[in-house]
Amino acid sequence: MSGAAATTDRAQRLAEGYRRCARLTREYGTTYWWGAMLLPRAQRRQVHAVYALCRLADDIVDAPQATTGAHAAGTGQALHAFADRFTAAVEVARRGGLVEDPVMAAIADTVRASGIERECFDRFFGAMAMDLTTTRYETFDDLVGYMEGSAAVIGEMMLPVLRPLRPEAREPARSLGFAFQLTNFLRDVGEDLDRGRVYVPQADLRRFDADPWLRRVTPQWRALLAFEIERNRELYARADPGIAMLPPASARCVATARVLYSRILDRIERCDYDVFSARVRVPRPEKAWVAAATVVNPRRVPRTEVAA
Repeated sequence: MSGAAATTDRAQRLAEGYRRCARLTREYGTTYWWGAMLLPRAQRRQVHAVYALCRLADDIVDAPQATTGAHAAGTGQALHAFADRFTAAVEVARRGGLVEDPVMAAIADTVRASGIERECFDRFFGAMAMDLTTTRYETFDDLVGYMEGSAAVIGEMMLPVLRPLRPEAREPARSLGFAFQLTNFLRDVGEDLDRGRVYVPQADLRRFDADPWLRRVTPQWRALLAFEIERNRELYARADPGIAMLPPASARCVATARVLYSRILDRIERCDYDVFSARVRVPRPEKAWVAAATVVNPRRVPRTEVAA
């Protein structure tokens, strides 16, 4: 293949890979999708690529029966193989070579172009591996140890894409990663039970005498979730100062995602803390309104409470 043909083939493969990453984000990460819409095209594609990497790894460890019985060993092998494919693709991209798989090509191109630190991915894959062996966390500090690699590190991965104006943006970005992850845990209690996992700290369950395995909203469950939601909102508050440390387009992106994610907590409260009957969602019209409001004033984080 001639040099010109190889360049064309590479461009076409990357374009297809980024399209697939965008589809994955739109289907499974709607909050990221709405936030990324407010970025310039190049950064938007990179957000999609980072999300796609995390989504694909998560799908491996969250597949039905992935961590039960004889399936666990196979899941571990699949995760290891995926991490090896990612590492190899990044090395090929850094040498200017052609990565065969379009999605992996887009992911590797994003890592190369944005300069995301390799160490971030080591922590991320380490946390994914924990899901194969750990189904309970005794204290919130123990849970934070897991979220260091599954959540805080995502904020660190996104920073080179968002191009912060100040290095102090790192800690708020990490706090936002923690906040997003905890919101997911509170929303997805029922789904995680189906996988045999409980991400609510065991010490908190004992403190409030709450039992998620009942899959019922009891007074104890309401008190527990109210406590966890307050803790979650404190994480969002720690993240908020970081928005002012970003360029305007990135500030719009992050502010939109922050508000949309935090509104999941509002809706959990509105449905009387019932996270068992159905997945709590923020409606599409509300997402569109938040995105539009953030464009008007990106430096002001809109109120998170859902209007009555």
